Amino acid sequence: MKTRKFRWARPIAVLAALAVISSCGLPQAGPNKRQIFSGSVQKEGDAFVVAVNDRVTRATAVVPALGFSEDFKNASQLGSDTIRPGDVLGITVYENVDDPLLGVEGAPATLLEEVQVDGAGFIFIPYAGRIKAAGNSPDAIRRIITTRLGEQTPDPQVEVRRAAGDGSTVSLIGGIGSQGVYPIERPTRTLSTMLARAGGVAIEPEIAQITIIRGAKRGKIWFQDLYEHPELDIALRAGDRILVEADTRAFTALGATGGQARVPFETQNLSALEGIAQVGGLNPSLADPTGVFVFRNEPQEVAEQVLGRNDLSGAQRMVYVLDLTQPNGMFMARDFVIRDGDTIYVTEAPFAQWSKVISAITGTAGSAASLTSLSD
Repeated sequence: MKTRKFRWARPIAVLAALAVISSCGLPQAGPNKRQIFSGSVQKEGDAFVVAVNDRVTRATAVVPALGFSEDFKNASQLGSDTIRPGDVLGITVYENVDDPLLGVEGAPATLLEEVQVDGAGFIFIPYAGRIKAAGNSPDAIRRIITTRLGEQTPDPQVEVRRAAGDGSTVSLIGGIGSQGVYPIERPTRTLSTMLARAGGVAIEPEIAQITIIRGAKRGKIWFQDLYEHPELDIALRAGDRILVEADTRAFTALGATGGQARVPFETQNLSALEGIAQVGGLNPSLADPTGVFVFRNEPQEVAEQVLGRNDLSGAQRMVYVLDLTQPNGMFMARDFVIRDGDTIYVTEAPFAQWSKVISAITGTAGSAASLTSLSD
C-alpha cells in the first residue's frame, strides 16, 4: 500500500508544480521579446518597433547642438585702456609751484586714488570739474584734466591709471578651479584666457560645458570645442556670467545587463555599444544578445524619417531593436546614438527562462513529494 502511494507521489508533485507555474507565472526582470513585439503598432499597440540598420542609425543620429550665436562670436575684444562705468582710476597731478592748487605746500605731487567712474560714466576732479570718463582712454582723460587745470595752475603734469572696477569684471561659477569675480584685463579679454586665469575647469573635460550669460542672451559650448574651434574663443564683456558645469544627460539601463541604474553620459556622443559597456556589458548567464532594445520618445520629424511616413502627429514612442548576433550587429550598436532620457533594455535568453521553469518544477515537486511523504 505504501509503495503505491510513493509511485503516485512524483506525478502528483509535477502536476502541482505545473499548476503553480501556469497560475502564477515565472519571475521576470521585465518583458521578453514576444511581449515587447506584441505592443507594436502593427499589432494594435502604441509603439513603433523598428530593427536598427544603416538608414535608421543615420536618421536618429541627432546630438545636442551647442554653440554661440553670431552676436557672441562677432563681438570685438575690449581695449585694455577703454574706461567704463564702474571702473576705478588713480590720478596723480604734479605742479611745479610752491603753493599747489590741489596739494599742500612743499609737496610736488597730489595723489587722487580710487576715483570711481559713476553709472553715467563721469568722474569729478577738484578744480577740473565733472569729466566724461566712460568711453575714453586714460590718455584722453589726462589731456582733459591737464587742459582744465592749466587754466588755474602753470604747466600741470597729470598721470591717469586705470584699475579694474565693477564695470569691467566677469563672474565665474561652477566647476572651475577658483570661483569668483575677475577683471577683464589685457591678458584676460577672451573666454579661454579667463578660464585659465580662474584655474581651469575642475571637472572631466570631456563632459564639461561652458555657458555664457550676457544680459538676456546665453550661449553654451563644450569645453573641448573651445580649443578645437578658435572662433568659439569669444571676447568677453563687462558683466558676463560664466558657468562651468558637467553634462546632465543620462540614460537608464534595465534587464539582463551587468548593472541596472540611471547612468550619466561619459562622453559627448554615446553609442548603444558604449552605453552597454558602461553598465558592465550583457549578463552572460541571462542576456539574450538578439534582444537589445532602446526605448525613446522620438520627435515627429525624426520618426517620420525612420518610418518613411509623413502622416504622424507629435512625438512618437519608438522601440529600436539591436541584434548583436548578426554579422554587422556590433557595428550597428556602435553606430546607433544614445540620447538623453533613453532606456536600454536587454531581454533574458530563452534558456534562462527554461532554467527558471526547471528550477520551479523541481523545487515545487520536491516540496509536494515531501508533503506526500509526511502524509504517509
